[in-house]
Amino acid sequence: MSKLSNESDYRLEMDSIGSRKIPVDSYYGINSVRAQENFKISRSRVHPELLKAIIIIKQAAAITNFELGLLNESKQEAILAACQQIIESKLLEEIDLDAYQGGAGTSTNMMLNELIANYALEISGKQKGDYKFIHPNDDVNRGQSTNDVYPTALRMAVLNLLAPLTETLAELQQALQEKEKEFANIIKLGRTQLQDAVPITLGQEFSAYAEAINRDRWRLYKITDRLKNINLGGTAVGTGLNTSHNYIFKIAKHLRHLSGLSLSHAENMIDITQNMDIFVEVSGLLKASAVNLNKIASDLRLLASGPQGGLAEIKLPAVQAGSSIMPGKVNPVICEMINQLSIEIICSDQAITLAARDGQLELNAFGPLIAHKLLNMLEMMQQAMRIFIDKCITGIEANQDHCRNLVNHSLAFVTCLVPYLGYEKASQLAKQSLTEDKSLKELILADNILSEEELSQILKAEQMTTPGILKLNKNN
Repeated sequence: MSKLSNESDYRLEMDSIGSRKIPVDSYYGINSVRAQENFKISRSRVHPELLKAIIIIKQAAAITNFELGLLNESKQEAILAACQQIIESKLLEEIDLDAYQGGAGTSTNMMLNELIANYALEISGKQKGDYKFIHPNDDVNRGQSTNDVYPTALRMAVLNLLAPLTETLAELQQALQEKEKEFANIIKLGRTQLQDAVPITLGQEFSAYAEAINRDRWRLYKITDRLKNINLGGTAVGTGLNTSHNYIFKIAKHLRHLSGLSLSHAENMIDITQNMDIFVEVSGLLKASAVNLNKIASDLRLLASGPQGGLAEIKLPAVQAGSSIMPGKVNPVICEMINQLSIEIICSDQAITLAARDGQLELNAFGPLIAHKLLNMLEMMQQAMRIFIDKCITGIEANQDHCRNLVNHSLAFVTCLVPYLGYEKASQLAKQSLTEDKSLKELILADNILSEEELSQILKAEQMTTPGILKLNKNN
């Protein structure tokens, strides 16, 4: 039996559909209750970074409306105090609203309008739900529409999550570059299509990883300028209905101050209202980064495979026992986590692409899906890379002797013989070496093709890792 058994335990709220009884002490209103009932399909909630951005927009709107004489001082102060109280509490993490919702984000916007209004009423000494004093729509949402609030808030949230992500990418790049230096003199066998190729240094392999991450970092850094254009003040379709030019420019100024982001009023607010391609662009860059991360993680798994029956050229840090039945087994679990993250990012990118594609006319109704996928992509990638750095990259060790031994017992040197013997002769020697289980050096010396002194000059693994062809002191 419900604890709320008396009529006095409820307040009655109405909307265009009808009326509902709301628990008298609830900070939520009728729009919030309907949204919670209509969209309870997953365990995923609206991202708190998006909620925070919307609340900051409400603060900027309250200040702007007060300056324009559209909101009295007591209402402004109550709304600002309510917004600050919500931001400083842990409430944003606990707001019970499903991330998968229809209505282009209206449920999210209205839930926060009601939440702020009821907090403001409480601060003012009024009863929650007594909207004649502070109204969710007329006061908290004044001069706004979900259609300009939601895209603006999403851009803000993306910018706020991009900053730590790009910082972590820079840290990953640095960690890889440190390994590049540490492994600079370790000669190993390079492989193409998983077959023995030519010598390379382990440091050179890590240099390629670092450069790929550097590209990812700069691509994401360069997109921030395009994310700073906002349509706040455009209201329903971007035309600015029910606002003024003063409102549009003032609210952008206050939003810059409150958010700390260098946001600017978009010249074409209709474009920003209806088109979501900027988020497809961000998502695509995250996908590109995820592809690079997956390549690095997969390479590390291969290079560390074994330790007896695989390549075993490097050793990854052991972070947990690898098997419930095989004692002593240690798995590359951090790399496997990165592999799975990559799959998630690629799938989320596809969802964002389709959601942005399917927007119609003056509004994209699928902003909530885009927001949920994109903000979680940003957060997951940052957290995963932090773990990748701390629990994998920085602790990688090289099995130097084993690396050199694999080079010495391979056909890696045959390629450097081509300039002196020609492709056909070098190919014949390679085949003979495998068939007779003899080294290239043995075969060449036996046939007096080259002298031991000449071979000692040519067959140096170190010089095979840099450009150039050695000129021998003989007439060919």
